[in-house]
Amino acid sequence: MPVYEFECAQGHITEKLLPMGTKHTKCAKCNKRAKKILSACTFELKGGGWYADGYSSTRPKSDSKSK
Repeated sequence: MPVYEFECAQGHITEKLLPMGTKHTKCAKCNKRAKKILSACTFELKGGGWYADGYSSTRPKSDSKSK
């Protein structure tokens, strides 16, 4: 189950682990209806990883000028 962010009418933002397709929940602070909001993604790739280790070319780049 994914973690979603919800915001109520008073502006409280709550994170909850809920099933996919959930549109609304109750606010944990004021107990009113809170709707799902779009949040920033925290996914980030760092380092060499599998692409650099197994798929990147080790050949030197050829000169684009032809003689």
